[in-house]
Amino acid sequence: MTDQPLHPDECQTMRDVRAGVDATDAALIKLLEIRFGYMRAAARIKDDRNVVRDEARKAQVIAQAVTLGEAAGIPAAHIRSVWEELVEQSIAYELGVWDATRQG
Repeated sequence: MTDQPLHPDECQTMRDVRAGVDATDAALIKLLEIRFGYMRAAARIKDDRNVVRDEARKAQVIAQAVTLGEAAGIPAAHIRSVWEELVEQSIAYELGVWDATRQG
């Protein structure tokens, strides 16, 4: 038995699929840990709480994700929905860090 999950096209059972999903989720969490680290850095760098929310940058990030997703064969609506939530949660996290690091 290998530690690497099968490629989706090689899966023969739901056990194969679930192992792949679990491994992918673990990898996504590691990437989100890095992404949220950048949100902590942004909170540290930004002098003004009012610039945490940047609608132009939000639109740019979502558009880039949609473009990448479509190139990978993922429908734009699904990517847009996931990234909308990801960016909103990132903003909320950054605001929380910004506030916590400037209290008292």
